[in-house]
Amino acid sequence: MLVPSPLFFSRVWRLMRRFPWHWLIAILVAIDGYLFLAPLWQLVRDQGLLQALQVRDGAGVSTFLDSGGIGLMSRLMLGVGVQVMAVGLLYRARIAWAMSLVLLAVVGSYSLWRGQGYIGLLVYTVVLVVVLGVYWRHFDRTSLAAGGLFAVLSVVSLLVYAVFGVLYLGDQFAPPIHDPITALYFSIVSMSTVGYGDISPHTDAARLFTVSIIIFGITVFATSISAVVGPMIGGNIRRLMHGRITHAMRKNHIILAGVSPLAQSLYTALLQRGHEVTVIVPSSEGHPYPEGADILEGDASETSVLQQAGAAQARYILALRQDDSENAFIVLAGREAGGSDTRLVALVNSPMHLSKIQRVNPDMLISLQALGSEILARTLSGEPIDETLVTRLLFGEKTPNIT
Repeated sequence: MLVPSPLFFSRVWRLMRRFPWHWLIAILVAIDGYLFLAPLWQLVRDQGLLQALQVRDGAGVSTFLDSGGIGLMSRLMLGVGVQVMAVGLLYRARIAWAMSLVLLAVVGSYSLWRGQGYIGLLVYTVVLVVVLGVYWRHFDRTSLAAGGLFAVLSVVSLLVYAVFGVLYLGDQFAPPIHDPITALYFSIVSMSTVGYGDISPHTDAARLFTVSIIIFGITVFATSISAVVGPMIGGNIRRLMHGRITHAMRKNHIILAGVSPLAQSLYTALLQRGHEVTVIVPSSEGHPYPEGADILEGDASETSVLQQAGAAQARYILALRQDDSENAFIVLAGREAGGSDTRLVALVNSPMHLSKIQRVNPDMLISLQALGSEILARTLSGEPIDETLVTRLLFGEKTPNIT
């Protein structure tokens, strides 16, 4: 019986880490929105929504609203909102992730309230909320496209709320509002806080509803502007801070490429000893490093990325990825981008790849498995182990002969 090697499991783990989970989660969220909207057409046929919409006078609209039309429209907007946020999740946008949690919580509450017949949707929604919570690190970007989707969804939702609410309370305004055009006009005037005064509420219910339109309008407009303009301005500032300024300050530092357990432990140890460390992480993966770390997203095996990390002024370039072939390519790129005093260190995850990585001629080679096996063999054989031996095995000058 063939037993998979540790290298096989390592490759499977790397493939799982590189899998675009945000795509899968976005599809699952879109399915949740579809399942939530699926019974809507049956409700439309039962409650005569299409017939109500065909009536253009105020009585037809009021009949539609009184017969549960507000609930139908709310459900429609909620289901469409979930599917719109699924598009934002494709961009790994943080705002889409947060809005998805809010909308899914409403979907779950609605399913719980409706009880039997919605248990399946409730369970699916709860599981989806848990999945979003587990994979929150994958949604860490400020996307202009996602911000635009959020802004459009917010404005449209508020308009639907305002127009149907005004039509429902039409007789409580002076003059009365019974047609959608006038309702849309009054809603936009109230949302923008212009207030021409040609239409005014004359009951407490109408006044409170108008106040809610004004408050929601100010909130939605402010949030939408920040969602759209924020990524544009924030991206430029981030590129300025982490591009020009940070690039100019990188000198006599250590470049660490990788998110392996060894890389994480070494990062902490280097900071404790006062070293300046620049970490290069793949763009498609999350990373466990703290928020204040000097992080550069990109492929460390590309010369341009190493140059952006200040390789010419770096003391060391550490290739500590979990794929030995990637570490070899990082050494080759570091040889081209690094300065004359920059030393290259490569991690060997599998002893079988040791001779191959030696061919790229790193200044230091680390093979924890070879070191551990050599120390264990010497211990079992009663052979002496001293500091010189450990140093030669772990950090041999040039490429050590580790067997």
